[in-house]
Amino acid sequence: MSDFNQPLGGNEMPRFGGPVTMMRLPAQETAEGLDACFIGIPMDIGASNRPGTRLGPRQIRDESRMLRPYNMATGAAPFEKLQVADIGDVPINTFDLKKSVDIITAHYRGVLAHDVVPLTLGGDHTLTWPILRAIKEKHGPVALVHVDAHADINDEMFGEKVAHGCPFRRAWEDGCLLNDKVFQIGLRGTGYSPEDFNWSRDKGWTVVQAEECWYQSLKPLMERVRAAIGEAPVYLTFDIDSLDPAFAPGTGTVEPGGLSTWQGLEIVRGCAGLNLVGGDLVEVSPPYDPTGNTALIGANLLYEMLCVLPGVQ
Repeated sequence: MSDFNQPLGGNEMPRFGGPVTMMRLPAQETAEGLDACFIGIPMDIGASNRPGTRLGPRQIRDESRMLRPYNMATGAAPFEKLQVADIGDVPINTFDLKKSVDIITAHYRGVLAHDVVPLTLGGDHTLTWPILRAIKEKHGPVALVHVDAHADINDEMFGEKVAHGCPFRRAWEDGCLLNDKVFQIGLRGTGYSPEDFNWSRDKGWTVVQAEECWYQSLKPLMERVRAAIGEAPVYLTFDIDSLDPAFAPGTGTVEPGGLSTWQGLEIVRGCAGLNLVGGDLVEVSPPYDPTGNTALIGANLLYEMLCVLPGVQ
């Protein structure tokens, strides 16, 4: 009998039964005693186009029932090395985005008091900024691996500073990032001017547009990322719209020409060996994919993040 929490197995309870937690893990109210935790932020009030990401955490958890504890590709067995649980959702104010940002930072400040690595189920991408504020208080400025179709560095959207197109401009302003160790991967689509991506480059960030990823493995790219980041603390944020809509249509702002699922896996697996201090999977909008496949992919990517945390490999 393991001393670590285990996902409920498919031979103990049918996959369509059991608790609706991430991977059917035990639930607990706080992160006390945990090495890693899954936490949801059911929010879409920062979205500028199609809504629905408030329903993302619940469907990601539901689809995660198909996951098993052992990673057949990498050999990772996270539940043999780490104490993991699902600690529920952040109680955001669904009528006030700015209040919700402060609620998220305060909530993660409490989570991080327990020396745990939080893996977040989103929710729109606004949420990464308040998480990074709490991460900075704990770890100082961090390296960032940002996988996305969009740079999310707008100064304003409709005159507002807080929105899902602004989180990394706000994080930069707050001194949350190590500028020479920021990587934005998968950016693409139409824009208003070259500044849509060049603002990042001007700050010293590395921008890898989707076209640079077509028809090739991303393992060499991740070797460069690991070499550049070294031992610095790093946060991994994965917007599901980085994937081509052929794979992940259930999101609010789709862009053609995106990454494949196997490239997404290469990126997350390529973070093995880094000092990951947190991660998130955002922008899953269940109403736009009734098959549940987008949420299923999101659940798998979150599991892969768990598999590359320090202490697992």
